This record gives sequence, structure tokens and C-alpha cells, in this order.
Amino acid sequence: MEMGEKTRSLLIEHYKAYPELQIQDVFKYLYQSSFGCEHLISSLGRVTDYIAEEYKSVENDSPIKIEALDGNYSRVYLSCLNTGINIETFGKLFFLSSKTESDGSFNLEKKISVAKELVCEGILPFSPADFEREVDDWKNKCYPAVHHSNIFREKYKPAYRLISNDFVVFLPLFAELDKKLSLGSVCLAVEGGSACGKTTLGMLLEKLYDCNVFHMDDFFLQPHQRTPERFAEVGGNVDRERFLSEVLQPLKTGNDISYRRFNCSTMTIEEPIQIPLKKLTVVEGAYSMHPELEKFYDYSIFLDVNENLQKARIEKRNVPFLAKRFFEEWIPLEKIYFEKTNVKQRCDSVIEIK
Repeated sequence: MEMGEKTRSLLIEHYKAYPELQIQDVFKYLYQSSFGCEHLISSLGRVTDYIAEEYKSVENDSPIKIEALDGNYSRVYLSCLNTGINIETFGKLFFLSSKTESDGSFNLEKKISVAKELVCEGILPFSPADFEREVDDWKNKCYPAVHHSNIFREKYKPAYRLISNDFVVFLPLFAELDKKLSLGSVCLAVEGGSACGKTTLGMLLEKLYDCNVFHMDDFFLQPHQRTPERFAEVGGNVDRERFLSEVLQPLKTGNDISYRRFNCSTMTIEEPIQIPLKKLTVVEGAYSMHPELEKFYDYSIFLDVNENLQKARIEKRNVPFLAKRFFEEWIPLEKIYFEKTNVKQRCDSVIEIK
């Protein structure tokens, strides 16, 4: 769907959901769609305090609402905190969602043009002259951020924060982690094929929870292990035995971890790294949920990426000869492992990556 068609469709949908919206509520929707929450962030502490105070007015049985905007953000209502996400995690997600949108002004003016068309067609319930006058006034002030109208606030009682769509897909995971972490330490496995976003999710979890993140890519086979017999094993192309002895077993017994990374450039194992235990441990990478490792995790997720997106990401990230190796060597091995060990079915949850 082209940008104008998408804007048109979403504005109509927004009006149907909030039929008493005013012109400034349309402006707020378009502004948030274009700029996100970059103007709202002061400090993480203040953000969390404001959310905690506002959440006091949210009913326990309030519906869980997530409204996609016409851009890279969604309005995530504070009722989502009723699912188990704690206020600190939610505040960090809002804080991390704040960034400068370099094309914000350009995108905003494109969206305003679409809104004008809908007003002229009588689809949005405003006088074309009034709408044009208010747009001109807004533009002359350099498009500052706007508040919801009093009518909108009184009628619909909006209580939400803008969260990046990159994070929204993982809200159920954060809720599950927060519930489990309230009871004790957690070891999480993040499974999935190449280019599904495992490493990116690991980095996000590190920012949210100050956790330890281990990468299965640090446990590639050493040269002497790379035999036809080993590669014939389902899931045999990582050193799961070393990962088990250096990471998972010490973790299970509550000991600090000392492990050695495999260096792909030198094809050797580096000196040991000392890692003190933290409340959350994340293991990301294909083969992390190998049947021999599964019992060491408290929770597991599978990131399911479609082949077209996977192919596009791999081609974007790699020079041609490396991309070719992904398509001809590594991905076929992953697929065999996924199918033969039913990894997707064994994981506690599956997240679709689109």
C-alpha cells in the first residue's frame, strides 16, 4: 500500500474509532505518526514517575489497547500494564522509543495533504475552510506538538504512551519475563533462523534488564570438530557440548561463568571471559534450544521470519559471497534442525517477524 493510501485508510479508521475527535486530535495523530515521542522525553526517572501516577486511574478490567499509528509507532495504552509488564520496563520502552525523525516534517506535510482531501470529500467532519485555516496557523508556528482536545479527553480518556513498533511485537515477552523475574532468576532462550532479529532482541533485552546475553555464534565448531560425521548430526554445526559445560551448567548451579569465544578470523578459541551472574540470562541463536540444552531454560521463544524478509535482510547485511553461503550452507542446516527437532513447537511462544 502506498503512503497516501495507507494514511487515508488509517485516518478513516481513526475517525470511526473516535467519531467526536476535533481538528487538533487529527493534528496530534498526524504529528505522532510523523515524529513519534521525541518531544516528550525528559529523563527516564520522570517518565516512570508520570506513568506510575497516571496508571493509578486505569481500571483492572480496562481493555488492552494497542493502536498502530501511520508510521513507526503505536499508541500502547497503560492498560497493557495489567498483562504483567511492570512500570519500569514500560517506561524504558517509551524512553528507548524516543528518537529524532529526520523525515518528520516531510512526512507530516504529506499526511496533512491526505487529511485535507478527506475533509474536502466530507469523510472527515470538518469545514474545509476551518481545517485549512487551522493547518495554516499550525504551519506558521512550525508544527509544534499538540494536545488532545478537551472533548477527546473527556469522551475517550486516552491514557497511553508511544512505543516503537520494533518493540510492540515483543510486549507479550516482556510481560512474561517481568512476571517470572518477580519470582526469581530467569534463563531465556531466543531461537530462530538467520536474520530473524535474535541478536537485535538480545541487545534490547540488555538495555531493558541489564542482563547477560550469550551468543551461540561464539560457539562455532573448531577446525578439528568439522568432520562429515559432525555435520551429519542434526544441529551438529555448533559446539553445544562446550556451551553446555562453560555456560549452562555453571548457570544452573549458581556459579559465575567463565567461557571462551570462538574467533572466526583466526579459527581459534580466545582466552576465558569472566561473567558474574545476573538475574536474567539470555541465550540467543539458532541451536540454543537443541534437545540436549532445552532443560536448562526457564522460558523460550521462537522468532519466525518469512523467507522473503529473511532473504532481503541477508542480502542487505552481507557481501554477495557471504550471502551465498547463508543461502546454500547455513540456512539449509538450520531448516533441517528446525524440522527434525520440532524447535518451533517446543518453544514456549512464537513471535512472527514481519
